[in-house]
Amino acid sequence: MSRSQSLDLPQIGRIDTLAQELALLQDKGQRRIAFLGSRHVPVVTIHLVELIARSLAQEGHSIVTSGSQGVNAAVIRAVLEVDPSLLTVLLPQSIDRQSHEISNLLEKVLHLIEKPDNDDLSLPMASSLCNQEIISRCDQLICFAFHDSETLLSSCHSAEDMGKVVSLLFFD
Repeated sequence: MSRSQSLDLPQIGRIDTLAQELALLQDKGQRRIAFLGSRHVPVVTIHLVELIARSLAQEGHSIVTSGSQGVNAAVIRAVLEVDPSLLTVLLPQSIDRQSHEISNLLEKVLHLIEKPDNDDLSLPMASSLCNQEIISRCDQLICFAFHDSETLLSSCHSAEDMGKVVSLLFFD
């Protein structure tokens, strides 16, 4: 076995990503942080998502997310508690297409962007387009997903391709 193999050195691309992540952690400036995630989330995870979103909002970071149950609803609730002006919610379709449970929460959002032009699209297609716009508006992406969450995983790969710092956490 050669020395480089025994040291298990990371690939050069991974070193660049790690350096970027460390620089962001040390940066005291405000960032635009996007949250994406599944609609079907374990209760314990909901509390973790709320804690992370609340902490980032308390530090003054702008938060961008979409408007559905699960991860997005947890982020919305948490940031609204801290400072509603820090929250932007992009919907994949018009607000009329959202569930009744989330509609009540969305009424409290100051910066709400609807996409009624996408009402004729399937929800997965509209969500994919919405995720791309969310990613284009952020510096960093935090995503909570299952290993078979194709739309979310595709969005994470797209964010990485755009040079965004991506934190992907799996439920399973």
